[in-house]
This record gives sequence, C-alpha cells and structure tokens, in this order.
Amino acid sequence: MKGDYFIPCRRVRFETPKKVLLDGLWFGPKKPEQVIVFVHGLSSSTFSMSSLVNALTDENTAVLTFNNRGFEKVSKMRLAGKRKWILVGGAHEVFTDCLDDINGAVRFVQGKGVRTVYLAGSSTGCQKSVYWAYKSKKKGVKGLILLAPLSDYTISKDDKEKVGRALKVAKRLVRAGKHHELLPLSVWPQLQDAQRFLSLYSGDSQEEIFTYWDPKRKAKTLESVRLPVLVLLAEKDEYADRPAQKIGDWFAEHLKIGDEIVVVPRVGHSFKGAEKQVARHVKRFIGT
Repeated sequence: MKGDYFIPCRRVRFETPKKVLLDGLWFGPKKPEQVIVFVHGLSSSTFSMSSLVNALTDENTAVLTFNNRGFEKVSKMRLAGKRKWILVGGAHEVFTDCLDDINGAVRFVQGKGVRTVYLAGSSTGCQKSVYWAYKSKKKGVKGLILLAPLSDYTISKDDKEKVGRALKVAKRLVRAGKHHELLPLSVWPQLQDAQRFLSLYSGDSQEEIFTYWDPKRKAKTLESVRLPVLVLLAEKDEYADRPAQKIGDWFAEHLKIGDEIVVVPRVGHSFKGAEKQVARHVKRFIGT
C-alpha cells in the first residue's frame, strides 16, 4: 500500500543496572564502528521517528532505539529474573529513572564491543540526555545530539489558570503520599500522575533544564555538561512558545564555545520532511 515501507533492524532486549528489562531495535550494521543511542520523547516509543533513525545509519554507524520508562502513556516493564512488573509510561515515569535507562543502553552497546557512542535525545529525551551527562560525568559517551529540545513548562503556560488548579491538586496528592495517583481528567485533560505533572509543569523540578523562559535563571545542569553538543531546532516547532532562533540564542549563551546550534527551516517538532538534512548535520558532528 502507498506509504508502506520496510526498514531492516534487529530486536534487542537488555537489562539496566537496576534490573529493569528494556526492549529496543538495532538499526544498521551488526558490528559498527559507532552507535547512536536514541532516547525518545514523552509517551513515544522505540518506533518513533523511524525515518530519521534510518537516515542516520550507514555502513559504519548503527542506531539503538529503545523503550525508556516514558514510553506510551501507561504501560509496564518486567524486572529481570522476577515475576514482578513496574508501572511506567509517560503518565507515571519518574524522571530521574532515566539515568538507569540510559546507563543500561550505553552498557549494552559497549558490551557489543563498540567504544564510540553518541547520545541523541528527541523532545523530552533531550532533558534526559542532558541530565544523564550531568550526572554521569561523560562516562562512555562522545557527544550529545539534542533534537527539538524544548521546555515542557512553557507548553503548559497557555492556560495558567488550569495549570494552577492542577498544580494544587498534584501537590496535595504528593503530600498525602499518593505520588502515582492520576489527576482527575476534570482537572487536567491528559493522563498524568501527581509527581509526573509536578516534574513537567511546576517549573522547578530537576527536569526543568531548558530555562530560556526565565532570563534570571541559571542553567546549571546544561552548563555542567562537558561533552560536545549539537542542538537541532525546528523552525516551525508547534510546541515552541517563541521563535526557534531565540531559543537557539539562549543555548548559545549556555553551551561551550564550539558547540553547534542549527535551526532547521520549514519543519515542525518531528523534523518530518527534513530527515536527510538532519542526518547530514548529525553525521558531520560525529565525523562520518
């Protein structure tokens, strides 16, 4: 049928240091010189942005995508060696668990004998990638690729009154020890538990790394990263609260000299239609 296509890949499963089993897909050569570990965004999955992932592969470069604990809205994952499942998904994940997810992915790649590893975050996966680099102090990764890095807090500002009501409910639930209780749909129209809502939309969580909305705020987490960074912003990003160039200017202020910031013209948040262009920027960055 029109629109159907076939992308060869291998299914993989690996264990994180905390014994969570993650499923993923390995695109490209089985024994590459380098691997890009792809961290998908909020409620996405290992299948997200497959056209771009395919464009990034070549005879020397493979891409590992995997379901991190923020995949889909509500889901579950199994612990290795146990008949025990944990509740996950974009509605329930704990942001700081991204350290364990990414550590598991990087360790899996290194276990295949690959020593040149890059970390690519997409959307909310950008916050996870930067936070991992901040906490891990460069261990095992050569550079970061940030695809459409935006603040989720700014997305919520369209309706301050509704967000304010939801914040009060979320804080009340957390104080009562009900961190993973979903907010009533009458309060917030999307599935989100109390702690996840606060992490995304309070503006003062560990997840709020891209603070371009507050010129007085220090970008401590981002500025601490010592890895080379490539930032790719979409000119027509439907989730941005300001022009992409202004967001790019903010990144330029807080990244190191030599880091690269690119605004990809005429595309939205997913870079649809510009996959080859994005891949060219990435391949130049990683030296292929």
